[in-house]
Amino acid sequence: MAYWSSSSGPTQQLIKGGRGMVAMSDDNIMMKQIIATHTPDGREVDVKPLFFLVQDILNRATFQVETPEGAQVQMEIEDKTQQAGLIAMVDAISYTIDRISCEIAYKALGGSDAHATTVSLFNLLATYSWDAKLVLTLAAFALNYGEFWLLAQIYSTNQLAKSMAILKQLPSIMEHTGQLKSRFDALNNLIKAMMDVTKCVIQFKELPSAYIQPDVAAFSTAMAHIPIAVYWTIRSVVACATQITMLTSLGHEVAVSTTEAWELSTLAHKLKTIYEHLTKQLVTCYQYIDEKRSLEAFQMLLHLFETIHVDNMKILRALIYAKDDLLPLVDGASKKRVSIDVLRRRNVLLLISSLDFSHEELSILEQIYLESRQQAGRLESHSEVVWIPIVDESVKWNETMQKQFEALQASMPWYTVHHPSLIEKAVIKFIKEVWHFKNRPILVVLDPQGKVVSPNAIHMMWIWGINAFPFTSTREEALWKEEIWRLELLVDGIDLEILGWIREGKYIFLYGGDDLEWIRKFTKAARSVATAASIPLEMVYVGKSTKREQVRRITASIQVEKLSHFWQDHTMVWFFWTRLESMLFSKIQLGKADSLDPMMQEIKKLLSYDRDGGWAVLSKGSQVIVNGHGTIILPTLLEYDIWKEHIPVKGFDVSFKEHHQKLHGVGHPCCRFEFSSHFGRTPHSMTCPECQRVMEKFTTFGCCHDDQVPGSFSSSLR
Repeated sequence: MAYWSSSSGPTQQLIKGGRGMVAMSDDNIMMKQIIATHTPDGREVDVKPLFFLVQDILNRATFQVETPEGAQVQMEIEDKTQQAGLIAMVDAISYTIDRISCEIAYKALGGSDAHATTVSLFNLLATYSWDAKLVLTLAAFALNYGEFWLLAQIYSTNQLAKSMAILKQLPSIMEHTGQLKSRFDALNNLIKAMMDVTKCVIQFKELPSAYIQPDVAAFSTAMAHIPIAVYWTIRSVVACATQITMLTSLGHEVAVSTTEAWELSTLAHKLKTIYEHLTKQLVTCYQYIDEKRSLEAFQMLLHLFETIHVDNMKILRALIYAKDDLLPLVDGASKKRVSIDVLRRRNVLLLISSLDFSHEELSILEQIYLESRQQAGRLESHSEVVWIPIVDESVKWNETMQKQFEALQASMPWYTVHHPSLIEKAVIKFIKEVWHFKNRPILVVLDPQGKVVSPNAIHMMWIWGINAFPFTSTREEALWKEEIWRLELLVDGIDLEILGWIREGKYIFLYGGDDLEWIRKFTKAARSVATAASIPLEMVYVGKSTKREQVRRITASIQVEKLSHFWQDHTMVWFFWTRLESMLFSKIQLGKADSLDPMMQEIKKLLSYDRDGGWAVLSKGSQVIVNGHGTIILPTLLEYDIWKEHIPVKGFDVSFKEHHQKLHGVGHPCCRFEFSSHFGRTPHSMTCPECQRVMEKFTTFGCCHDDQVPGSFSSSLR
């Protein structure tokens, strides 16, 4: 135990005690002597309320009356709720406290050395637990020390106190406070160290045995060191009591010696070292218990979701807030705190996200939500949305995060959790491991009984909006069965002008990419072909799923050069690509990412083309004619003179498609997909929609920006 020895020597140290210098034995020998006195009889003393009482006395009984914030409040609570029990307990142990007080005073006056006095106290307290030994000794000290300072504080205003103070030589002592300042400072520091160690020992006693056992390393280490912590704390009590005895019995002339102040400082340093060591073990124990409790709560959640319930209350309380001492939700409309009961027997859509909630996502979700509120007969009385914020536990909560949270909460029209701290660690673990939440928002749907009917309906929300109600996996499959490969699937209601062109039966090119030169060549060639073939053609630039700033620059050039129609509001660009990604992830979630239906193949092609150059989709009205990569689409247009002769016989649609397929067959690019680590569910394998081969999977690590992702699929053979 060298780390608790003083700097004067590894195993031998000289500590002034009583009236002489006493050589202390090796710590191990000393501890054997102390442990030999420990013969507990099983009695339990509720030391915590007594400790609060002692703490209150010692906090007030200082040279510079300092009352830590909260000390008085704590005692007021004890006075109101446990006063009767505290009085009864003190009555039961008052004899022991008096004996300790007398023992200390007698030995101090008799000149016994500090170690011998300390051992005698251990013999007197043999039948008590280690924490009780500490608190009872501190109580005895507090009784005398408190009386000393009570007289010092009121002797000038109370005649009885004045007379008693004269007997204790207090007026003389108060007149020489300047000379005694170092002594009082040393006393205060040592008393604080004694209280810190005692509080730590009590905290170890309070650790729940159901979650921590003696074989846990940190716990067993602490238990082995608690006897020596108790010894040096009681030894320090003896030293403090001796100082007070010297002040009241011998006067300030003897008491001004700096040697005694040095002894108090040395003991304070030793106790501080002990406290720091025990605190480290205590923190480790708390972490261990927290992990055990979290695992237990996690298993409970798993069991809850496997059980049939009458309503959704048990599930929601377990997820959001299990206690009844506060209102855990905020109503998005009134911004008032409400009970979780407002969700009883409703379809509940749990919107789970971090604080990094994009403006685009929030804006579109709000539009869909408000639209659903307008259909009150169908939706409002049956479903509610609740935002569950998930924050990184390794990052300390700060003012910036608080403001970010409050801004998000204020902007949401649906229910929100009052504060992220209400979401427990086990719930976060469940959300991440079972519901596959990473960083992108997910929308878990619970039916009125709390059963998960969709592990993530956010994709349905993006693709079909409120038409996907009640947002179950069954509804998701039914909606896919109703869909066909058509231009409306791609643009939905993003641009009403495009829907007008579809109704008019016009030819429409949707195109994208980040190569401005390719865009110039493509739009020029498309216009030339449309003029030559006398067809009504419209073109719309839909940007790219990444590289937002580059897309904005290209959009500006398209506007200046009047190359085509474009979406100036980037939210429309974001929504277009989010819907496309959602189509793929919806299929992944349903376990049909490799479905061979033509619609899914075309969606996968388009997502792949976006990662590699320009692309274009040509449709006539609603019917899609060609979905092609830029390296094939542009040559098809440029070679119009080759295939135009077929137009009178086959028509423009077929002629364009046949020539495109001919060029595609010569040198088509295979596909590549990239999945960010922010996505919860990613496929284990995929087939290339171009060559139908199983794609090779690669994993990369690092920071993920717009165009950097940690996982990708390439179409090379395994």
